[in-house]
Amino acid sequence: MLLAYKCVGAGLSTIGVSGAGVGIGTVFGSFLIAMSRNPSLEKEMFVYAFLGFALSEATALFALMLAFLILYGV
Repeated sequence: MLLAYKCVGAGLSTIGVSGAGVGIGTVFGSFLIAMSRNPSLEKEMFVYAFLGFALSEATALFALMLAFLILYGV
């Protein structure tokens, strides 16, 4: 019974991974819109887009780490 609860908890904790996917899509979509409006600021905007990607991906990694802790933790 405990294993079933662990599996349900791990499955629920991976919802954050889908949220990170939406965040990454939003970051790069906004980057393309901004670059099409002002191409001269491409390098500066790319740095901000890369920072947004890294922060969104970190959220996904934290959710995945939590799922593994629930499944294989003590």
